[in-house]
Amino acid sequence: MLYTYSTLIHGFSTTLSPEEAESLEKQPGVLSVTPETIYELHTTRTPKFLGLEQSEALLPASGSVSEVIVGVLDTGAWPELESFNDKGLGPVPSNWKGTCEVECNKKLIGARYFLKGYEAAFGPVDETVESKSPRDDDGHGSHTSTTAAGSARGMAPQARVAIYKVCWLGGCFGSDILAAMEKAVEDGVNVMSMSIGGGMSDYYRDTVAIGAFSAAARGVFVSCSAGNGGPSQGSLSNVAPWITTVGAGTLDRSFPSYVSLGNGKNFTGASLYSGKPLTNMLVPLVNAVNASDSASGNLCLSDSLVAEKVAGKIVICDRGGSSRVQKGLEVKRAGGVGMILANTELYGEELVADSHLLPSSAVGQKSADEIKAYAASDPKAMATIVSGGTHVGVEPSPVVAAFSSRGPNLITPEVLKPDVIAPGVNILAGWTGAIDTRSVSFNIISGTSMSCPHVSGLAALVKAAHQDWSPAAIRSALMTTAYTAYKTGSIIQDVATGRAATPFDYGAGHVNPVAALDPGLVYDATAEDYFEFLCALNYTSELIQRATNKAFTCDSSKKYSLGDLNYPSFSVAVNTASVAKYSRTLTNVGSPGTYKVELASETRAVKMSVEPATLTFGQEKEKKSYTVTFTATSMPSGTTSFAHLEWSDGKHVVHSPIAFSWV
Repeated sequence: MLYTYSTLIHGFSTTLSPEEAESLEKQPGVLSVTPETIYELHTTRTPKFLGLEQSEALLPASGSVSEVIVGVLDTGAWPELESFNDKGLGPVPSNWKGTCEVECNKKLIGARYFLKGYEAAFGPVDETVESKSPRDDDGHGSHTSTTAAGSARGMAPQARVAIYKVCWLGGCFGSDILAAMEKAVEDGVNVMSMSIGGGMSDYYRDTVAIGAFSAAARGVFVSCSAGNGGPSQGSLSNVAPWITTVGAGTLDRSFPSYVSLGNGKNFTGASLYSGKPLTNMLVPLVNAVNASDSASGNLCLSDSLVAEKVAGKIVICDRGGSSRVQKGLEVKRAGGVGMILANTELYGEELVADSHLLPSSAVGQKSADEIKAYAASDPKAMATIVSGGTHVGVEPSPVVAAFSSRGPNLITPEVLKPDVIAPGVNILAGWTGAIDTRSVSFNIISGTSMSCPHVSGLAALVKAAHQDWSPAAIRSALMTTAYTAYKTGSIIQDVATGRAATPFDYGAGHVNPVAALDPGLVYDATAEDYFEFLCALNYTSELIQRATNKAFTCDSSKKYSLGDLNYPSFSVAVNTASVAKYSRTLTNVGSPGTYKVELASETRAVKMSVEPATLTFGQEKEKKSYTVTFTATSMPSGTTSFAHLEWSDGKHVVHSPIAFSWV
């Protein structure tokens, strides 16, 4: 046996041949035998951008925040980081039952590692390459944990951090992840942050979803990254309704890098390169496609460039196929002096700044096309690259990142995902001390891996302010107070298209943490709600138990509907001209008052009505229900449209996005 599980599921993990697994599954009392799954990582200024620094008086007291524990499942942590300084923190919370397998203090209060599943697949860890300990050799875990709750610029700087190292050089194994999730719940974490994904599976086959259900049932808020599969539609992971799924947007900060061509044209890109600059003189420019013998020479993959064609030149490399920094290393290996990283149609105008190891500039597709055209037209093409430092106050911001995975939710289209977006592009946070040759304790990287811990930290703030709130109530507060438009009134943009984004891109919108502390009303949900949701999916009792670790039998006399899951958003799958009724229940978490509903839609193909149209609450925690009726006309299959529903008492606005999909 590798692990035995008793808290989140009842079972064990082991190594079996296919024949042994088949035989074991037939034994009495065995609910399921599930193959190992390998998950992957979804790889400052954000407190100010989110309004936290300007609204300190509205935030929960530091004493209550310091009682909240954020558990981060990732590549480990670097304990010596200043972001784990425990100055000013009181004793470790009395309910903490965890332990440290590396240096800890009153900030970093727990650190464990899990690798039995990984070693079963790959053999013993090579300790000359990575630490057989909670220490972070990669940097990813240090970055996510300090984003969520770092002492200096984390979202919840007073919260405690517990690290669970589950990701190694060969990936993140489901058996290790589940063991870590189980230990985190037993240890006493309040928030679980997981910037990890592994494709899309039914809930009863998804290790993260299975563990997250039991964690949420025990009051733990589980936040996961949506994935970096954007801008492709239907590219989401971590879509279970008991998980808060986080997409990525940009900040109002940029790191410009300027490209000047021999024909006099100038372009603005992005880069974090801060080493020795190029001279101001122009140097030869070459497109990688003309400097490689490889069929995919345009991508500057490892060992693909011909030194004789690259030496002393700036090389144009297309984005995709390998990491952005790796492309620069290949240019440097072949003797190139600089790189222009060219966006293709897939990435549009999104600019991601990276810590390159030679002068570089990442440019949008339009600029890239012009630069390539110049290089192709002039056999003596010349260029130079100049760093532009740091700019703040960039508008518009946020915009949805091109890489951020998009809806619709292919597992359950009736649940709108992602839930929210948060900052995930060019995020500054702590870094490992193991690999960075530049001797700095921070790095700037991008991904939904970065947006997820922002929401984890914000959930910790909400939990501190409302200690009796359930994970569903906290998610509701973050969703219904999120914003979808700029101060000008125009909708948040999608950088991949240059047009207005939709709820399939941003979910309920961009998080607004100060507003989330006082949402007025919340859409709460319990394990019972999720059981009924699974019944609506026609899960058998066996599948429900596999997904939830709980015995539950659907009532054959009851009609279950996916539209009745008490979720803060709506997703309506329309087959033909039809009528659908969705029911919701709101819980008052503010002062008494009367809320009136408002509906807005971009289509006339669906008529909407709400009954009742007014809800009056006389006391806190009072619940009131309403029903939305959607009357749709026929539209071509594949058509999508969007609307929204808002309840307002004049002070609070409880916003819910609505997605319509004709199938």
